[in-house]
Formats: sequence, structure tokens, C-alpha cells
Amino acid sequence: QNGAWGKGVQGWGAFLGSAAPELTPIHRAGYCAFYDECGRNPEVNVSLVSSNVPCLYNQPARLATGALLQLLRSVCPELVRGDNDTRVCCTLRQLTALQVSVALSGTVLARCPSCSRNFANLYCNNICSPDQSLFTNVTRIVNRTTVLGVQQEAVVEYQCFYSQRYADAAFDSCKGVRLPATGGYAIDTMCGIYGARLCTTQRWLDFQGDKNNGLAPLQIDFQLVPNGTQPGDGIEPLDERAWGCNEALSSDQQPCSCQDCAESCPPVPAPPSPAPPFRLGAADGALVICAMLFGFFALVFLTALMCRGKKKKKKAVLAPRRGCAVRLGTCSHRFLAGIFRRWGTLVAGHPLPVLVVAAVVAAGLSAGMATLRLTTDPVELWSAPGSQARQEKAFYDEHFGPFLRTCQVIVTARDQRPGATYDSVVLGAKNFSGVLSAEVLQVLLELQDQLTGASVWMQEEGREVTLQDVCYAPLNPSGPSLADCCINSVTQYFQNNRTRLAMVATQTVGKETGTVDWHDHLIYCVNSPLSFKDITSLELSCMAEYGGPVFPYIALGGYPDSEYTQAEALIITYSLNNFPRSDPRHKWVLSWEQRFLEVVRDFQRNHSQNLSISFMAERSLEDEINRTTGEDIPVFAVSYLVVFAYIALALGEYTAWRRVLVESKVTLALGGIAVVLGAVFASMGFLALLGLPSSLIILEVVPFLVLAVGADNIFIFVQEYQQSQREVGETREQHIGRVLAQVAPSMLLCSLSEVICFLLGALSSMPAVRTFALTASVAIAFDFLLQMSGFVALLALDARRQEAARFDICCCCGTEKEGPTGPGLRVLRPFLSHFYTPLLLHRLIRPLVVTHWVPTTGPTGCPLGATGCPLDSHWVPAAVPLGRPPRGVLGVYWVPPGCPPQGPSGACHGATGCPLFPWGVHGVPAAAPLGAYPASHWVPMAVPTDDISCALGQCLNATRRPTVEEFERFLPWFLHDLPTLQCAKGGLGAYDTAVSMDANGTIMASRFMAYQRPLRTSQEYTAALRAARALAENITGTLRQVPGTDPDFRVFPYTVTYVYYEQYLTVVGEGLFTLVLCLVPTFLVSFVLLGMDLRSSVATLITITMILLDTVGIMALWDIPYNAVALINLVAAVGISVEFVSHLTCAFAHSTKPTHVERAAEATITMGSKVVAGVAMTNLPGIVVLAFAKAQLIQIFFFRLNLIITLAGLAHGLVFLPVLLSYMGKAPGDGAVTPGDTRVVEGTATALTPLFPRRTQSPGDTRGQQGQRRARHGAGPGQPLLRGLGAPAALSPHHPPLCPILLLLFIPRSYLNWFSQSQ
Repeated sequence: QNGAWGKGVQGWGAFLGSAAPELTPIHRAGYCAFYDECGRNPEVNVSLVSSNVPCLYNQPARLATGALLQLLRSVCPELVRGDNDTRVCCTLRQLTALQVSVALSGTVLARCPSCSRNFANLYCNNICSPDQSLFTNVTRIVNRTTVLGVQQEAVVEYQCFYSQRYADAAFDSCKGVRLPATGGYAIDTMCGIYGARLCTTQRWLDFQGDKNNGLAPLQIDFQLVPNGTQPGDGIEPLDERAWGCNEALSSDQQPCSCQDCAESCPPVPAPPSPAPPFRLGAADGALVICAMLFGFFALVFLTALMCRGKKKKKKAVLAPRRGCAVRLGTCSHRFLAGIFRRWGTLVAGHPLPVLVVAAVVAAGLSAGMATLRLTTDPVELWSAPGSQARQEKAFYDEHFGPFLRTCQVIVTARDQRPGATYDSVVLGAKNFSGVLSAEVLQVLLELQDQLTGASVWMQEEGREVTLQDVCYAPLNPSGPSLADCCINSVTQYFQNNRTRLAMVATQTVGKETGTVDWHDHLIYCVNSPLSFKDITSLELSCMAEYGGPVFPYIALGGYPDSEYTQAEALIITYSLNNFPRSDPRHKWVLSWEQRFLEVVRDFQRNHSQNLSISFMAERSLEDEINRTTGEDIPVFAVSYLVVFAYIALALGEYTAWRRVLVESKVTLALGGIAVVLGAVFASMGFLALLGLPSSLIILEVVPFLVLAVGADNIFIFVQEYQQSQREVGETREQHIGRVLAQVAPSMLLCSLSEVICFLLGALSSMPAVRTFALTASVAIAFDFLLQMSGFVALLALDARRQEAARFDICCCCGTEKEGPTGPGLRVLRPFLSHFYTPLLLHRLIRPLVVTHWVPTTGPTGCPLGATGCPLDSHWVPAAVPLGRPPRGVLGVYWVPPGCPPQGPSGACHGATGCPLFPWGVHGVPAAAPLGAYPASHWVPMAVPTDDISCALGQCLNATRRPTVEEFERFLPWFLHDLPTLQCAKGGLGAYDTAVSMDANGTIMASRFMAYQRPLRTSQEYTAALRAARALAENITGTLRQVPGTDPDFRVFPYTVTYVYYEQYLTVVGEGLFTLVLCLVPTFLVSFVLLGMDLRSSVATLITITMILLDTVGIMALWDIPYNAVALINLVAAVGISVEFVSHLTCAFAHSTKPTHVERAAEATITMGSKVVAGVAMTNLPGIVVLAFAKAQLIQIFFFRLNLIITLAGLAHGLVFLPVLLSYMGKAPGDGAVTPGDTRVVEGTATALTPLFPRRTQSPGDTRGQQGQRRARHGAGPGQPLLRGLGAPAALSPHHPPLCPILLLLFIPRSYLNWFSQSQ
């Protein structure tokens, strides 16, 4: 502005001299510069509003009387001086034309009365002021002759001088006024190429005075004079009062709302800043404190070990104490063992009937899968029916229908062609990206022509469905044509017309003459998308073919800042109507979307060399899930086949090559797999009969879980049978019963823990988690029952076959029977016995495990989030350069259920002040952290605030709000009025669906639309939902304070994504609650079935908790988001962890070895090998195969997460748990000293015997050989021997705890008492 003023000052003297001063020789108060009308301007070819130019008239102003004075009071009240003293420089015809012009501006400015008044005053002074000649200087005229032969001088250009203060004040009062129908600023339509972002006072006035804008009848050169400066030659700049936007025009009116005027907003306290991070110096404070705590407890632990090793005093050996808990545990174990022994003997004696019964029951329950319903709707999967988002969605859909459907095409330049600089003679130089070229735009028009003509035949209806049958047509919803369909693209700036795109014209600006083409029109439209006519010689409209604006942030992507011409991507968006699934038209739109995908896919192939084209329809997500699921079925099949092959090969114990076919267990393994699958199918069928739906994720997760549990039990049972020697006089059936009695309590412990765990997990509010937990619980229960019946029978038959030397699979053939054979080829158990266990339980290694394992436990910041689409999807590649999701800015609606009684009339209408109307006053858009664009309110547009917006006589002839009766009569007209240039307030398209009324016209619900900022990640979507709900609560609280409002009245925000992202508001708390519920029964069942063994049960709980913590921590390191799918896998992780932990703990608890270390070693060797073979080695091959799946869901949550769970469970079960039990596990005799305890005897070495000899000794020589060995080592009868790497010199059931800080969390007082007594 200052630069323009400087140029004006330098050139004014010469300019005024060359401007023919004789055109306005008199610059004096009371004199005019022009008067009356002199016809149309011959220099204006296209005008949106027909208007005439004034006649040259540098004479005194004339007296206003009669109709002119009456109209002047209405249009320009500031110019009225009195009934006999009011002089003007305009006629009644001019004033009438001015009234129409001001009314057009009022449609976009009337929301702010002071802005509207200031804008009207500008033209009132220009046209009618009696002192017109003081600030006006006519610079150019044309001569014309009327039809009557009268010569006239028509003014076609003049200068208008304003003071800088007055012009700035008028501009400032209008720059914040919103245009709700478009979501932008009103100034966007009044500043030409600059838009609201770059608009200034000078640019605003220059556009008003540009004869090429389609509204101005002549050229006006606005000159802004610095305050206190006079241009000279008698010219005095206009310096009238301009109302501030926060000022009321009169006592009975209100100032502009907060939404349109920042000065009207009450002071909003700044939100509290987040607390600074806790730091100690430059380090993280929490990390430092944790390190100090760990160091302290590690020091206590190591000091206790050292002090314990220095004790030399020998303690007396006391008799074992057997408390009630020990006796109860022993009795319960014997009771269970007796039941399982008798049951195993019975089943092994009658295998075929048991198999038949088990198969019939499993098949009968599996038949229920015929009624199975698969839930594919994400809303039904992840959002509880009673959740807030579901209830809000149901209310919204009932009153306003489902959200629109979207089809998009995103085009980028594949060859990264260089951009070019275009030097516009009108608009200056602009850089254009390579994709914004005439060739690419022509290609886009070709694609749009194909899509517009796309149709699909509907066999059921016997008709063809085209775009116009399903498209969203906001301005003609009842009977749309193809031209009425809402299509947003950059070619809509040319109304999708090739002729207009190719137009070229010559234009002169000042002394420069050049050509203008599509570049100039595009530059203008991206900055002023609401213009009906550009300022170039092309004189084209920027409005789309369907009649609405095309905003550049919708049609373009990947641009820096607001430089739209440098966009890297062109976006075509088709908006389609959405229908309920029960509506036949739902199939129409799905079919047309399928046709859309086919057309664009063909187009993609034809232009793949030059353009990168990605696309999506509303159905694409479901299509992609189905596609990748189908493509990944072979991956899952291979995964299961690998697992089956491993089980089939690993179950056998081979002693010689000639007996491979006899000792093979392929048939038994397949039978065990059939038992597992039968349990899965039976559980699904059983729950389907109860009416519980299932989902694809359940079909994918539950078999893996049950297979891990079932395979573990199979390996434990079969390997125990293989390693057990039949006693003298014992039958095969009795042998199987005895083995079952040994392993079944452990299997019952794990299965019962998992069943109760998942049953409690079913208390989750998430439907998918609840369904998964129920299915897993029932499946594991059925698996245990089928294994106790069907698999025991299968083992009995297989044992009979092997003893008969019959071949596996082909049992009709066989070989000669042989005598008893030795143990078969074993690798894992000897490795654990001779290398791994002695090393792990070495007196130096155990403290290292404690001090190095515990610090690594704990979750890090695992992000909330969802997975993306497959990387080979047709709608991924072009989204990368956009820097945002394809949908971009997303609308959010503020919905009040109904409208409460309000005001003296008790009716909810604008006349009495609907409580939603003050939203602008309360500053919703200004306060909303999620608002990218302002809210679109139908109430301020429907309720007239003045009398100049009347059309066809349907108006109020008073400046007031309507009465209730008037409001009810006017509202339907407003909602169905087509917005035009003459009636921009028409509600059709913008507001016709914003009000839900019943048959009587009562408002049942309404909605106001705002916009969220572009959101990219799940965290941003969740934060937007949280902010929207907080804002809705604030609005609700404010409106409830309005007298007459129902106390239960509330406002809620709604958009299509909220129902999906609501889970992230509660998924952390929900997950903690679910996982804690799963851990509780694990501890309680262990405590009860292990004979009230508190220490072993706590060890189980600690280890499983550490597995979960480490899993969550590794999830963060491996970019695995935490969501409902991850929670399902974590719940499954509890079940798998039980398999890794509980079997070994049970073996430790029931071991008869005299010391903690020996019992931990025995449990690790006997049960650790089975756990590795049955759980880890069963899962790992199948999991690794899943790495080749295409779906990110499978890659992340099935490959990565299951791999983490399996490896973490294996590491904790075989490394951490044995060391933990060696320190805190309960010794025989309820903690009392037993004859087998090793004591420190001064001057005597103490050792351990080999835990598991390679060769079995007869009862007769055991004692003698042991005595010889003890004699050689100098050990007494009660002292075991040391073998291998050695053991601690002092071994006792009273060693210091593994991790005091962890144990203090679980059993602080009891454990401290126990620890102090042990010292």
C-alpha cells in the first residue's frame, strides 16, 4: 500500500494535468462529478449484473425529495440530513440500481452488520454523496447519442480518493466475515486473484473497481491517501466514519459475531501448557530414578549372596514340616492323578467307541458353522453397540442418512517432467509443475468423459445404472442430469469443456499487450474459486459445471504452502449418494463403483508410461481386504502345512533306520491336528448356534492359538509316554493311564487357566475382542476334552500298532517284532541336560541373569495406530507426493438431537433465538483446535436480518427477526431455494439436508458443518475426536445455561471416522483391564492346583507379566501399532505364555529333588524340552512363512507380533523362569529343612549328582553305585554329588529373591518376612 501511495504521489501532478482537468474542473463541497445514467459501458462485453454508467456532471448537488428521499433513508441513511436539506448526486434510477448492487454484496456480508454498512457506505458516497467532487476526479468519458438524438458524455473511468484510515477501517471490518456455504471467507469473492490470504485494502478496492470483474460497470481507480496528506487541486480524500466489526450500529442491534470478527470474541484463556518433562540435569528423570532403584536392589541382592556364602556355621538338620497347604496340595494332586489314571486306562481299553463318540460330538457341534455369520463391517467389529460413537452414528444416520461415498483418481507425472514458468500479462509470472500441462489436462478430460458415460446393467432391476442415478447432485437432487453431478477436478474450472480449455485471447494491460490462455484462467481461479467471471479477456467462470465452486485444496495436491500451480498431483473426486444396505440402490452404487474401478484401471494401463495413476472408490478398502485375504490364503495354507509336517516328523522317536516306518507318528500327529481343528470348528459351530457372529481375524488367530496349546499337550503326552518304561506286570492300557496321570494335571492347569483367562477377557467392550475371547475360551476347553478322550484313544491305537510292528499310515503292512529297544535319537533333551541347564544354573550365571534380565523388561512408548493398505494396492502410489491422505480435509458435523424449548414462545426457532444460533458468539470455530475452516450454519442464513434480501415478494418488510409463524413458513422456502448471484442465500445444496423435520414441520434434528485440519495418522484422528468431544461438552454446558433449555440437551460432534477411532480413546485402559483380568485367573488357578504354593504361583505371574511387558516394548521398537488387533494378540499372548511357563512351574512344584537348583534343573530338562518342541518349534515355522504375506495386517500382527510373543515366551520360560524358581520356589516341606537339603560343613566340599544318567540302573545297584561315588568324593549319605560345571557351595530354599522391586509389587510383607527369616 505504501509503495502504491509513493508511486501515486510522484505522478499525481503530471497525471492530474493529463487527465483532462476540464472533466472535473470544480472540486468543491456540494458539487457533483457525475449524475444520472448514460446507458451501458461500450467497453464491458460481459456483465453478470446489468447496470449503466453515470453521466458527466460537475455541478451542484440536487435536493432529494419524495421517493428518492424515502429510498435514500433505507439504502444510504448516513447521507440523509433532513427532509428539506438532503442533497444528492444521484437519481432514483441510480439509487435503485445501487440498492440491488448493495443487496448482492449483502448476501455475503450481511452476517456482519457493520461490515455490510461500511461496504454500502463506500458506494453510497461514490454515487450519491453531495460532496462527490471533493474526492472524485473523472479521467475518461465516451460520447453517446440517445435514441432521441440527445448528446451525452458517459463516464467510463474515474479516480476515487480515500484516506488510508477510512479505507483500512472498512476493510478490517470485512476481512474476517465468513461465507458459511463455502467454508471460506467472504473476502475470497471480493479480492480477485489474491483471495483472502493475500488480500489487502488496496487490492480489495482495486478488484471492486475493475470493470472486468463482471460486476463493476466502469473502471474506478482507487487512490489511498496517507492520513493528514492532501493530494492538491482541491481534492480532499473521503474520510468518513467506518464502523468497527465489534460495534453495534444501534442500540437494538448487535455487533458482528465472534466467528466473523475477532474483536468481538471474549478473551479465551490459553490452554494450560503441558507439564515439562521430568528431568534430572540433562537426563530423563524417570530413567535416572529407575536406574538408581535397580542399582540399589541389585546391590542388596548381590550383598545377600556374598554374605550367605561366607557363613561357616553348620546348622542342624530339622525334620520336615508338612503344613496344611502342603497336605492339601499333595491330596489334590493325588486325587487328580488318580482320576486321570483311571480315565486314561478306561479310554485306552476302549479306544474305538471313545473315538466314535468324540468324532460325533465334534462333528455335530461343527455343523453349527452352517449358521455362522461373518462380520465384515468394521463398525460392527471394533465399536460396541452401546458405545457413544455408535449411538451418535445411529442418530445421525436416522435423521440425515449415511455419509456420501467418494471415488477418487490421483494423477502425478511419472517421468517427473520439469516444470515451466509462465509469464502472465495480467497476473505476473507463475511456476507451473510438470503435471499441470495442457496435455495432461486433456487426458483428464478424456478420463472424465469415460467415467461420465460409464454405465452398468443391473440384472435384477432390468435396467442400466449410470452416474446420474447414483451421483450427489446438490443443486438438483430430485432429477439430476450428468451436468448436475458433483465432480471436483481442476478441469471444472473450465466446466469440463475442451473448447474453453483451448481458448486464447489478446489482452492489453497498460502499455503491455499479450495473449491469455488457460494458464491465466487457472491462476485466477485457484485464488478466487468463487468468481463467476475472471478478469482476463477470456471472461470465463471459475464455477464448476454443476454450479458449485471447486476449491484448489480439493482438486490439487502436493503443493508448497499455497502455491497451487506447483501442485504435484491432480485429484478428481466423484461424490456419490450413500444408501442403507437394505435399500436396492445400495447395489446400484456398488456396481457403478466397480465399473469406475474398471474404467480407471484400463486408463491406468494406457497411460502408465507418462502418468502415475492411483485411484480408490468407497468400496476399495473392503475390496482390498478381500483381495489380499484371497491372495494370502496360500500363504496361510503353506504355514499350516509346515506346522503339520513338523508335528508329524517331530513326534516320532527313531532308534534305527529299519524301524522308521514303525516308529513314525505321522498318523498320530494327523490325528492330534484333527483334534485341534475339531476343537476350533466345534467351538465356532457351538457359538454360531448361540447366535454369536465371527470374523476373519478370529478365523486367523484362534487356530494358531489352539494349535500352540494343543501341540504342546500332544508333545508332552507323547514324549512322556515314549520316555516312560512300562513297569513289571503293567498292561499297555495301565501304562497309558499312569503316563496320563503324570502329565494331565499340568495340562489341566494350563487349559483351565487359559479358559478362565479368556472368559474374563470376554468382558471387554470391543466386539471383536469379546468374540475372540469367547471363541478361544470355548475352543481351548473343547481341545482339552477332545485330547483327554479322542487323542488318548488315538495314542492307545498307535501304541498297539507299534507293538505289533505295523507300519505307520499303512498299518496293513509291517515287519518282524523285536525285543525292547533303547531310547531313540534325542537332541534337545541331552543338550539341555549336559550343557544348557548346568550353565544356566551355575552359581555365577544365575546372578547375572537376574541383574541383566530385569532391566530389559518394560514397555516403551508403543504408538496407537492402524495399519495401512497393501503396498501393491491401486490407491497407494500417488498418495506419497500428496503429503496427506487422499481425502484431505474432512468435514465434521455438530449435531444437537432436536431443539429444546426456548424463549417466551416456547418454540425452538430463530425468532426467539434457537440456542444453536449463538454458536458464533461462543466462538466455536475460533476455539476449535481441529477446525481448518469455519462452521457452516444454516440458522444465520435462514433468519433474515434486513429487508434487502427479499425475492419474489417472499420477504419481511422490516429489519427484524421473524416470528415463529413466519419462520415456519419461510424455512422450507429457504432450504429449497437455488442459490444464484441474485439470491446467494438460497439453502439448496448447502443446507437442504442440514435440517431434519417431521411431517408437521417440527425440527427433529439439525447439523452444522465445520472442517477438520488435514489428518494423516491415527494419533491425529484420535486427537481430533478428543478435541471435538471436549468442545462439544463446552458448547453443551454453555447452551444449557440459556433459560428454557432442557437439562438433558446436548450437542455431539460426528464424522465418518469417529466410530473407528473411538477405540483409541479407551484402548489403553481397555487393554490394561483385559490383560489384568487374564492374569488374575492364571495366578489363582496355579495357586489352587499347585497346592497353595504361593511362591511358584507368584513366579508364574511375574514371568507372564514380564513376557507381556517385553512384548509391548518390542512392539514399539518394531513399529507395531497398538490397537484392537494388537490387543487381541496380546490376550492370545497370555494363553501362549501360560504354555511356556505353567508346565515348567508345575514340574518344579511336583519335583521331589531336595534343593531349589536341582528341582529347577529337573523341570527345565524334563518339561523344557517338551515346551520347546511343542510350542516354540510348532509356532516358529508357521510364523516365518507369514512374512511373505502381502497384507500389512498379516505381516505386522501375525508375523511380527506372533514372532515376538513366541520368542519372548521361549526366552522367559527357559532362561528367566528356571533362575527365578531356583531362588524363590518353595522347597519340599513347606520351606522347612529336609534331609535332602545341602548344608555348608566347614572344610567339606559339597556337590550335586548327575541329574539324569544316560543309562537306566536297576533298583538293585543304584544304592551301591551311589555309595561308591559318594565315597570317592568324600560326601555323606545325605549329600548329593556335583557333576558338570558345578553348583554353588551353599544351596538352600532360602536364597535372596530374584528381583525385590518386582516382588514388592506383588507380595511385599509376606515375602519380606520370609526373606528375613531365611537369613
